[in-house]
Amino acid sequence: MTNPVSRRRFLKTSTFALAASAVAPYACTGRVGVEAPAKRMLGRTGFEVTTLGLGGQASLQWTPEGVDPVAIILKALEGGVNYLDTSNVYGPSQVNFGKAFRAVHLAPGESGYDEGRRKSICLASKTMIRYAKGSNPEVPDRTQGAPGSKAVDDIKRSLSQLFGDGEGNYPAGAYLDLCYIHNLNTMAEVDAIYEGLEDPDPRAERLGALAALVDYRDGTNLTGLNPGEEKLIRGIGISGHFSSPVMMECLQRDERDDLIDAMLIAINANDRLYLPHQYNAIPVAAAKNVGVVAMKVFADGAMYTKEAKWSREPEDVVLTVGSPELPSRPLVEYALSVPGVDTAIIGIGHIDSDPRRCQLSQNLSAAQVAPGAFSRTDLEEIEAMGTRAKEGLTNWFQVPLEPLGAPREAAVALDRRDEGWVARLEWQTAYASDQPIHHYEIRRDGQAVATVEHRPQTTKAPFAYSDALPDRAAHTYTVVTVDAEGRTAESEPLSLPV
Repeated sequence: MTNPVSRRRFLKTSTFALAASAVAPYACTGRVGVEAPAKRMLGRTGFEVTTLGLGGQASLQWTPEGVDPVAIILKALEGGVNYLDTSNVYGPSQVNFGKAFRAVHLAPGESGYDEGRRKSICLASKTMIRYAKGSNPEVPDRTQGAPGSKAVDDIKRSLSQLFGDGEGNYPAGAYLDLCYIHNLNTMAEVDAIYEGLEDPDPRAERLGALAALVDYRDGTNLTGLNPGEEKLIRGIGISGHFSSPVMMECLQRDERDDLIDAMLIAINANDRLYLPHQYNAIPVAAAKNVGVVAMKVFADGAMYTKEAKWSREPEDVVLTVGSPELPSRPLVEYALSVPGVDTAIIGIGHIDSDPRRCQLSQNLSAAQVAPGAFSRTDLEEIEAMGTRAKEGLTNWFQVPLEPLGAPREAAVALDRRDEGWVARLEWQTAYASDQPIHHYEIRRDGQAVATVEHRPQTTKAPFAYSDALPDRAAHTYTVVTVDAEGRTAESEPLSLPV
């Protein structure tokens, strides 16, 4: 693979190089030519994925005139990209992948099927349906399948479009490596997907998507929704653009650490201008060894020619490579340098035989970055570059920046122990603002008595601290969040019962 240029040297010279490249309307953003794409282990999946994944939107979903979406997929496969992403709500994207798979013998049951090559690819699709059975008017579903479709129907629809006849039938041996429950935005949606998971009664009126996905991952029929005990998926994921607290809640409820295998989440150089995923949800996923896939590296094109809004038509697809004001290469490197991130999916609008003009070639070259290659200072320089795009107001899909949060659900209780009285404090994690949380300070009657190191809270088990009391007198406690800059946010006063 290519040797990375000096991080600082590249950042200082990239704008000049762009201005001198004379390839308008396209912008050359760095050297290209990747012999063996870099790979990272995708969490606990056991799958080594290329650091660039092919996103299923852009020209694969909203195809501009003159663009061949199948050619984009084939070029990615030829270049060694082995993480492929699509969705049931991406219009023709799955069908386009299906055409490409047939062209290179990746469809089971067809003549010349290359099973070994299929096993080398991590193929992910998604459902935006929250229930496997029943419904809840307060938690709307979104599907492009038949009316009333449920999560299992979306799995089968994916396999039919990717490997079968596109009419609902799929061949034996077809599977998804990952099925994401996509675009989780609210705590009510988390409640919905978990409904019935611990007791998946086939007689229940309603069952959340996770219970059925487990059946189709494990080849069981606890829900009564997998009578053939098929194994159609290899892993389960969750995805979200909007709310880190929602993603954290979803991860924390998997207390057995055998349910959620991957998390797809928005991350780009303007992340810290919003409630940041890199200091909230991503560390929780990494601590649980859940694979982390970055998306929205270019803010769905809003870093460049597109308005800061959801893409809906071919005119929204960006066809250029970076811009003179904001090269694309450091934005890719930024996402892959956030601790915990394993790969980044990027939609492709345009490919070209000239690598200077080819988004895929440029992005693949940029993705050859090793973990830890960038310092915090380097990343801050890229963040400053990111604000050149719409003054940093690119992430309309993300919760606005909020101040450092206080510890949540803080409480205190009095315990009697052999050695005397003990005040037992518990709290749920605070949410970080634009700096990571460093520790929590315990204050008794206004005086600091202890510190507790912050760590990603991987389950619903709370942080805890026991304070041995010098007497049985009344005391008032507060638990204080302290971030890396020394800023604080304290809980409400907690009065110790007397």
